[in-house]
Amino acid sequence: MSIENNVQPQRRIAIITGGNRGLGRNTVLQLAARGVDIIFTYRNNRAEADEVMSAVGDHGSRAIALQLDVADTGAFGGFVQRVEQALAQLGARQFDYLVNNAGTSHHQAFEHVTEDDLDSLYQVHFKGVFFLTQKLLPLLKDGGRIVNISSGLTRIVIPGSVAYAAMKGAVEILTRYQAKELGARGIAVNTVAPGAIATDFSGGMVRDNPELHQRVAGMTALGRVGQPDDIGPMIAALLSDDNRWVTAQRIEVSGGMVI
Repeated sequence: MSIENNVQPQRRIAIITGGNRGLGRNTVLQLAARGVDIIFTYRNNRAEADEVMSAVGDHGSRAIALQLDVADTGAFGGFVQRVEQALAQLGARQFDYLVNNAGTSHHQAFEHVTEDDLDSLYQVHFKGVFFLTQKLLPLLKDGGRIVNISSGLTRIVIPGSVAYAAMKGAVEILTRYQAKELGARGIAVNTVAPGAIATDFSGGMVRDNPELHQRVAGMTALGRVGQPDDIGPMIAALLSDDNRWVTAQRIEVSGGMVI
């Protein structure tokens, strides 16, 4: 048998921020089930990260959890070095997919939003996404994929979401510019905008508040609140070769909210 016939194809590798819970966790597991190895970040809950790594192993894939606060851009240089070490553990020098998922919620009427509120959202949702992606670009393969997570709130106006939605709107513009500028390397960049999803985001308000749960279901064409399993598979599919010709798009995954 020739040596070439013994060469195993390189497994795909994804980096996902905020992969220890919610939509990030579901995306990690959906990709792992498709044979993708994972590097994911968590901010401070190592126990959750360990649980996700164990679940990834149950799918036959490998996962490495790295601590990162995406608001701390000064830590990105050291983080990239840790990514290089993690890639080496996975037998690779570069990775295939980046999902900028980590985020925080904010609910306050326009007249009550403070400068500190806005600065905090900017650090996490825009500045962090902008510069972490920039720092990781040398490690992203030509022909790779980037997904930036936005929100249905950039289309649907719900009072009290102005600061959060404005930052997500900036991410959607960033996505189109990234798609244009990185296209020469064959890198596709898209935005996924989930609707209201039953997770612990925003203190679990969509999941745990029966009145809000019913109100969201009533404004959704498919008649229910979204679940993490409605989002992770869509992101995994978007990253696959089946969608290689999709770039610079905002794809809302909301079950048809407010249409």
